[in-house]
Amino acid sequence: MCRFVIYKGTEPVQLSHLLTRPCHSIINQAFDSRLRLDHRRPINGDGFGVGWYDSVYDEELGVQPCIFTSVTPAWNNVNLVRLAEKIKSPLVFAHVRATTAGTLSLDNCHPWSYGKLMWMHNGGISDFHKLKRKLLQSVRDDVFNWVTGNTDSQWAFALFLSKLPNPSAESFTPAVLQRAMLDTIAHINSLLEEYDITEPSLMNFCVTDGETVVATRYISSRTDEAASLWFSSGSTFSEYAEGGHYKMSKTDKRENLILIASEPLTFEKADWMEIRTNHMVVITPKMNLLQIPIVDKFYVKPSDPAAPHRDVEFAAAKGFLSPGLRRDTISRPMDAATSH
Repeated sequence: MCRFVIYKGTEPVQLSHLLTRPCHSIINQAFDSRLRLDHRRPINGDGFGVGWYDSVYDEELGVQPCIFTSVTPAWNNVNLVRLAEKIKSPLVFAHVRATTAGTLSLDNCHPWSYGKLMWMHNGGISDFHKLKRKLLQSVRDDVFNWVTGNTDSQWAFALFLSKLPNPSAESFTPAVLQRAMLDTIAHINSLLEEYDITEPSLMNFCVTDGETVVATRYISSRTDEAASLWFSSGSTFSEYAEGGHYKMSKTDKRENLILIASEPLTFEKADWMEIRTNHMVVITPKMNLLQIPIVDKFYVKPSDPAAPHRDVEFAAAKGFLSPGLRRDTISRPMDAATSH
């Protein structure tokens, strides 16, 4: 299975503090997952990518993110280690890949960027080959010609871009990004229904324009659990013991940084809270974190007795969730549509 991590902070972070130094960094998770084992493909060696925005705007460099990808295993790429020690950014996307769709190529490595926007995905659209042609018909011409890969993830991004009033805009409000994300999920669900595809699709999407972050933990099922997704926030994320042992510190009430990850980057359970299934997380430019329910036919209210008892077997069998990682093993998340 794939994994991703998002960092947004009031101050830039050195990429090595996310990617290479922590003993349970996303790079180490690619070959040594302690918290969520993929028994189908335990090694995430099908490439990786990291994208970041400049700490200080430079007119010559522009507002678009920089993205570095490779098809080599992330833990064996010396250039990644060198770059991580020398780059700082206030907003970082990182992704390690285990192929479920699409060939092994740079074009299929997450994240992708279009203008100011950056996107990555953890999960899979079931029987994508059946609905692909119909989905492509809804993609704008200018976006269609931009797509270079053949994964469901990149085509989902193309669909998202087509839901925006202007995907090449210089700025986006959080509301515009939220609306496009909801429309993208609804569109995919309509195609799944049209083609009578009953196997659930896992749609943990995330997108940013460098200021706002929108991420989803979503599955097209009322009874199955989604691929896992966690968040942590505080004032500092730092090493407290030799050997890459990191923790999130909260020295005051301010949220200086927020992490969103497929799998926690530390073994400190109190640092992390699970994002509710079929919810959207929004990090605003002012560092407010919102959890918003995605209310459709697959939504189950938290008050429903069935809400805490979704079946984990589907996601676990796909390699996106460990049966041992349940809500009762870690702090409960915020209620829907509340800020943090």
